[in-house]
Order: sequence, then structure tokens, then C-alpha cells
Amino acid sequence: MSKSGKKKILIVDDAQFIRNRIKKVIETMEFAEVAGEASNGDDAISLYKELKPDLVTMDLVMPNTDGIKAIEEIMKFDKKAKIVVVSAMGQELSILEATEKGAKDYIKKPFKEEDIYRTIEKFLKA
Repeated sequence: MSKSGKKKILIVDDAQFIRNRIKKVIETMEFAEVAGEASNGDDAISLYKELKPDLVTMDLVMPNTDGIKAIEEIMKFDKKAKIVVVSAMGQELSILEATEKGAKDYIKKPFKEEDIYRTIEKFLKA
């Protein structure tokens, strides 16, 4: 939790416009804020360790270290990590693998803003 008392969220996606869309949704939440952004799995892992966010939105297909590997590393570091996969249709196997590695939920792209809001709210206001 941040100084403002809001829950911290780390957004991970290689596409800037997707990060911006997710950030826009989070900015409407009274209980959460964006703690950081990463465009690949390596940055996601190091930012997670540094920021210790309350929740991570994780893309699966990214350059260098992909989302699956990042989830694996984050879960090794913090078994209680809350990771929500945000990934495109047609990646059911990857989504299944991500869930096996520790992801708590997933949102399919293209997503609606309310899907992002509802899913984040479910994990952070529980």
C-alpha cells in the first residue's frame, strides 16, 4: 500500500497504448494507483521486487522475458503475488500455463474498461 493509502498496481505490457488504457481505468479508482509500468518481463520482475505492488496486470507475449517466465520469477520471490493476465484471444494454452504458474485471473484483449475495473476491484477490495 502506498503513502496515500491506495493499493499499488504494476502494469506490464509491451504496447504503450495498452498500458495507457489500463492506467486510465486505474486512475478512476479511489482505492488504487499505478505504482509503475514495464514493457518486458525483465523489467516486470525487477520492478515487482522494488515496488512490491498489491497487484500486477501482465501481458504474456513480450520481448526478452515473456509473461509466463515473469510470473514464475515473481511467484518465486513472493508466493502471495496477485497477478492478472491481460492477453489476446487465441492464447488459451498460455493463459492456462500462466494460471498454473500462479496467475489469479485473466482478461482477454481487446478488453472493455469495466472488465479491467471489475477484475482489479475483485482482488484489491476483498
